[in-house]
Amino acid sequence: MNDWIAFWDSPHAIYVNAHHLDVHYRRIAEDTRRYMPANGRALDYGCGDALHADLTAGVAQQLILCDAAPKLRDTLAARYAGNAKIQVMSPEQVAALPNHSFDFIVMHSVAQYMSEEELEKLIVLFHRLLREDGLFVLGDIIPPKVSALTDAIALLRFARAEGFFFAALFGLVRTVFSNYWDLRSTLGLARYGKDEMLRKLTAAGFWAAEAPKNIGHNQARMTFLGRLEPTHIDH
Repeated sequence: MNDWIAFWDSPHAIYVNAHHLDVHYRRIAEDTRRYMPANGRALDYGCGDALHADLTAGVAQQLILCDAAPKLRDTLAARYAGNAKIQVMSPEQVAALPNHSFDFIVMHSVAQYMSEEELEKLIVLFHRLLREDGLFVLGDIIPPKVSALTDAIALLRFARAEGFFFAALFGLVRTVFSNYWDLRSTLGLARYGKDEMLRKLTAAGFWAAEAPKNIGHNQARMTFLGRLEPTHIDH
């Protein structure tokens, strides 16, 4: 995953303009907050730019933003320095937290950049960090048959609805010649079928189900919900 971390921690052109960046993170924040319990402790793991974390923090008692990219963490810490509800942590700091630290955990659009072993270890960690009535939301899982073309069509539909269609067309062409496409072609993106992901969550002790809709604009991808099974709760 280190190559992907370095990519996201450096200047890139995944978002075609500032408007795309803004509406992308707004949609994620709006979709995420629908799952969040009121006044709970929440963790957004692999949060990225998290431009609208104030929306999710508005529901929570406390929101921890976690990302592996150090420069991005510095940017997040500066952006939300005035918001007492929001704290920024590294993955190592999150891993060191005590059992049952959170009521809600979301990890969106991160699993595709991890090895299968890395993902499984994180699912186990999240199980440990959740409280008895907590919820884990795992978003943007790519099914095996979803292609880059499917992703491009989803982006263009989103762009048309949000008013940046022509910028998105240019951005897709630019992406083909970018470092992102080189990494995607070389490393690939991890893909999981519905049954496979449900098995992973169940093996870690979650009661798991697929959500009716994916978080974000791309409905060709999947979101999964995990709750602790009573027989797997460690006290």
